[in-house]
Amino acid sequence: MTNQIAIGIGLLLIVGIGLDAALYDGTNLLFLLRKLDDLVEWLAFWR
Repeated sequence: MTNQIAIGIGLLLIVGIGLDAALYDGTNLLFLLRKLDDLVEWLAFWR
């Protein structure tokens, strides 16, 4: 991965989080973080 691609992905994530916070009060981000937490717990169980 080149630096340009990494910067582009980072900017895309920041813009997406900003839009979610501005338009939907961050509910989508909270949902995704909760699902990520469930995934991490599930993976830890199988470790």
